[in-house]
Amino acid sequence: MHEWALAESILSAAQETAEKEHLKTINEITILLGELQQIEHDIFEFALKELAKTEGKKLKHVKFHIKQEKSMLQCTRCEHTWSFDEMKKTLGIDEAEAIHFIPEIAFVHARCPKCSSPDFDIIKGRGVSISSIKGS
Repeated sequence: MHEWALAESILSAAQETAEKEHLKTINEITILLGELQQIEHDIFEFALKELAKTEGKKLKHVKFHIKQEKSMLQCTRCEHTWSFDEMKKTLGIDEAEAIHFIPEIAFVHARCPKCSSPDFDIIKGRGVSISSIKGS
């Protein structure tokens, strides 16, 4: 159900943007799914399409373009960068599930693979965002 809540937020933000930009219809929305969020792509896309049907005529014919953004983490101590795929190898099932709901939990469970420091930044691939909105 996490995917449905995110889909609602995306549609709400898109409609707010359409109002500000004086768009009568929204034709396309491009969405970036951060890998760290671990969203079920099919469920998320289904939720977007179903919710768009009930959101009024602005979204009646909207097309969704969903792109996965690979995650990149960087150690603040040694500046080593690594991917979420590398981090997943060290996580248990419960830890990975916790990160799915709250990506910031990664700071509790991950360490730099080079120097073992717990201090790092998520520099890419976190959360869900709208990359672009096209309308008329």
